[in-house]
Amino acid sequence: MADGFDSRAAITRSMLGWGVVAGPFYLVFGLILALTREGFDLSAHALSLLTLGEGGWPQTLNFALTGIMVVVAGWGMLRAIQGRGRGAGGAIIVAGVAIGLAGVFRPDPVEGFPPGAEASMSVSGMLHLALGAAEFVAFAVAALLLARHFSACEEKRRAMLSRVVGLIIVVAFAAGAALSSGPAGVALLWLAVVGSFAWLALASVWAYRTVPHPDGR
Repeated sequence: MADGFDSRAAITRSMLGWGVVAGPFYLVFGLILALTREGFDLSAHALSLLTLGEGGWPQTLNFALTGIMVVVAGWGMLRAIQGRGRGAGGAIIVAGVAIGLAGVFRPDPVEGFPPGAEASMSVSGMLHLALGAAEFVAFAVAALLLARHFSACEEKRRAMLSRVVGLIIVVAFAAGAALSSGPAGVALLWLAVVGSFAWLALASVWAYRTVPHPDGR
């Protein structure tokens, strides 16, 4: 701290801000690509399929940038939270790394997408699914760990909300992966994605507010 300005607090707050940005960035970027990509059907295809084909690099970039934002937010959470629940930041970092790697190890094509493709199975596709599982499990663990912190602070409503969202993320992903070939499966995967990023945004805002203002106010 120099001249009354707490640079550590300023950096921590800035890092947590990326937890609010990550979800909207990923979803808006992905939806723009989905609506402009030939043959892509939002009711039948997961956004990760946009990484396939000649026009797949923008979605790969989306995964990479979103993963970096989530890692930075997790690091900020580690800096902001002390005591019980501090591990939530580490779990968020794991989720961010999994998001970034999911863009490297691409999913298998499905019947008709990319246009003309046939459904197949590969090592890359299996790794992509495993990374998706790691991402959502990590978000769920982070939510449950932060719930412990809320409980220790006697904030029961926030603790309950965090636990419920954590369970929804895991169940939605598991059911969505099992039913991924149909509209119901895609909808459940959307629920897992939106739930994860919504929780991250709310948690980041809460942690942001616990960090003292850099100028001491």
